[in-house]
Amino acid sequence: MPLLGRRPIGVLGGTFDPIHYGHLRPALELLDALELAEIRFVPCRIPAHRGTPWVTAEQRLTLVRLATTGQPGFVTDDRELRREGPSYMVDTLASLRADFPDAPLCLIVGTDAFRELHTWRCWRDLSGLAHIVVMQRPGVLQPLPPPLDAFIAPRVIHAAPALRRRLAGDVLFQPVTQLDISATRIRALLARGQSPRYLLPEAVLAYIHDRGLYRSPLASTLVTA
Repeated sequence: MPLLGRRPIGVLGGTFDPIHYGHLRPALELLDALELAEIRFVPCRIPAHRGTPWVTAEQRLTLVRLATTGQPGFVTDDRELRREGPSYMVDTLASLRADFPDAPLCLIVGTDAFRELHTWRCWRDLSGLAHIVVMQRPGVLQPLPPPLDAFIAPRVIHAAPALRRRLAGDVLFQPVTQLDISATRIRALLARGQSPRYLLPEAVLAYIHDRGLYRSPLASTLVTA
């Protein structure tokens, strides 16, 4: 039976090392365009597919809280920090499904991350727990790896209202504004003593300066988003 108007919950995971407008602006557009009940920002504790973040998980969580405070519909979720071991999205979605058994969940991923989805742990199980919303860059999507292409072919939908019809299982490609901002670039600026102002919220930048985060040149060499 259709869920008749139940607004989905968005799930946006990442290292957020640090969080910046390249994360926040597309999320805000998705919140509005898909009429989501909320977007939960989920900082990972130990990334499974990237290098170790330069700052601690608790510091990155604080940065996310500072960035999202005051924006209705943005929620900071610390569940991955409360779980031991590497942060696998399949575990996070299972936890969210237990917390929200009657709400559609939407796993939000960027185009590059989506192309690597078939390398994630238990990746085929993700669609049983959530819809997948791909933040699409302007232009033509490049061919996908064959296993992923075959998996999503019967699941692709073309309109946001379809996300309300069931709890999980669909794939939606949603155009968003793609800001050319990277956490790697921000860390490099900070390591050189240069200002990343206007690339990330002022409250986030103030916390970084107050705590002296990312000052070492090594911070600019770690590639995380």
